[in-house]
Amino acid sequence: MTEKTAHEIMEDADFKSLASQKNSISVVLAILELFLYFGFIALIAYNKPFLSSKLSGAITVGIPIAVGTIVLSWVLTGIYVRWANTKYDLLVRKIKEKVGG
Repeated sequence: MTEKTAHEIMEDADFKSLASQKNSISVVLAILELFLYFGFIALIAYNKPFLSSKLSGAITVGIPIAVGTIVLSWVLTGIYVRWANTKYDLLVRKIKEKVGG
């Protein structure tokens, strides 16, 4: 099996599919993450009275929202890791076998 040039690899249909899928999931997850964080910051900036309202004792509305922001960030990271382990790695392996890498 002969090794392919970088140009041939870039023109390969499997490589283009891999790049497209990776870009799609990366952009979607990045937008969700930015919306999550900037939404939280906007809430802090523009609606402090809501965040400071008490839920129970010393716990305000802002605390579970902040914790939720962190947990959702972990979930988004987990989604990417799961996708990478189940789909991305298989496609990379397939392309490597095809190009002799």
